[in-house]
Amino acid sequence: MRARSIGAAAATALALVAARDLVQKKHALLRNFPVIGHARYLLETIGPELRQYVVTSNEEERPFSRDQRTWIYASAKEENNYFGFGTDVDVEHVQGHAYVKQRTFAGTLPDLHDPQAPLPSAKVLGGPRGRAKAFRPASVVNISAMSFGSLSGAAVTALNKGAALAGAMQNTGEGGLSPYHRNGGDLVLQIGTSYFGCRNEDGTFNLDKLKDVVAGAPVKAIEIKLSQGAKPGLGGMLPGAKVTPEIAEIRSIPAGKDCASPSRHTAFHDVDSMLDFVELLATETGLPVGIKSAVGEMSFWQELATLMARGDRGVDFVTIDGGEGGTGAAPLIFTDSVSLPFRMGFSRVYGTFAERGLTDDLTFIGSGKLGLPENAATAFALGVDMINVAREAMLSIGCIQAQKCHTDKCPTGIATQDPWLGRGIDAPSKATRAAVYLRTLRKELLKVSGAVGVAHPALITTNDIEIMNGDYDARTLASVYGYKDGWGQLGPELAQEITALLTAKPAPLQKPAG
Repeated sequence: MRARSIGAAAATALALVAARDLVQKKHALLRNFPVIGHARYLLETIGPELRQYVVTSNEEERPFSRDQRTWIYASAKEENNYFGFGTDVDVEHVQGHAYVKQRTFAGTLPDLHDPQAPLPSAKVLGGPRGRAKAFRPASVVNISAMSFGSLSGAAVTALNKGAALAGAMQNTGEGGLSPYHRNGGDLVLQIGTSYFGCRNEDGTFNLDKLKDVVAGAPVKAIEIKLSQGAKPGLGGMLPGAKVTPEIAEIRSIPAGKDCASPSRHTAFHDVDSMLDFVELLATETGLPVGIKSAVGEMSFWQELATLMARGDRGVDFVTIDGGEGGTGAAPLIFTDSVSLPFRMGFSRVYGTFAERGLTDDLTFIGSGKLGLPENAATAFALGVDMINVAREAMLSIGCIQAQKCHTDKCPTGIATQDPWLGRGIDAPSKATRAAVYLRTLRKELLKVSGAVGVAHPALITTNDIEIMNGDYDARTLASVYGYKDGWGQLGPELAQEITALLTAKPAPLQKPAG
């Protein structure tokens, strides 16, 4: 009798826990997997101890180590994101670790106490080419291209609202502009090889549809996707089972039918015709227009820079994606071995434009695991003007690195179209986390810039960071990547302008007359 009472009490307790898990909005995993989901948090709590004696260290996991994920989670939740008792990195022996060299003295630095951590771009996007809707991006940290279809509607909503709260932009990804992108955040509209949302029935580009899309949403710029780090030079297949009526309407494709994305564009066929296409879009919409690509062979970039040096045509920005990018599912060979890692790929592209004196005439955007302060600071030193974050933004809204993005079974409801799993995301609360993460990363960049003695991360130079080779050698970024004097740096006018912008004191309040 007593055992029966205990069993009934236990069952009642479990039922109450399950009911609470189903209705709470803080943890997506518990909403989708009540009761048993607590096991994950228990394991996470004792994870350091288990790894210390049984499995791995805090720096061994990939693609993001435990320390890296912990920093993102803590930052997004406005918790203590400091680390105690020294570094987990084997700095005495590891190769390739970047070290920032702080300066003893500094000029005027920006205020670090503003909770919004404003950090605008040092360049006006579209300004050098005189685009009608040129603007200075308010945030150097923005959300990278992730399509609705790859991500759930709730995840896209959370990221868009988070971008709005942080004063950042969200890239739509090539899947078209969905209703979930219309929650207050400014947008960069990405156009891929299938021209989703702006295509004819035969899959070719339709300019009128593009203009309609741009006119009906807060689109600030257009990005033509040539390739991405996760699967460069590879087309895609969206199975008919995943082409729901909603996705079909957004992407302008038939519902329930397989949709193959080609590996190359049909609206242009070489660099010359691509520049004509860029100028067409810019003229018809007034928006800045750029390209996104992973880096492979360099003849494309050399021809692009040569043609832009003439001055009559050109892209307004270049987004370089590293081969370590990972938001697109791909065959293992593409994930591991196609396209250059970010630092090597970006430095080669930047050098191609620097040789022709063009680096102040366009904005450089980096992506590929740059949502961590060390990687971001190194990217800025190499010449990046802004960074896009993807997986780090996913982690900020609850991703647990389950690596099931390609299975449609993401346990936290982020990378899935399963309605049950998607319901685990409470968009308003996750939006706040995304915004706090974006602001925290900006603040970290301001802190490290201040340590170097400059007002903006774009003013960090390739001589301010060294790459370690164990405890016996270190070389500056300039030496490692073959940068010449002045490469990676803003022109004097741009440097003075952004310094003045960040260090200007607010105007004093006017006392009312009388």
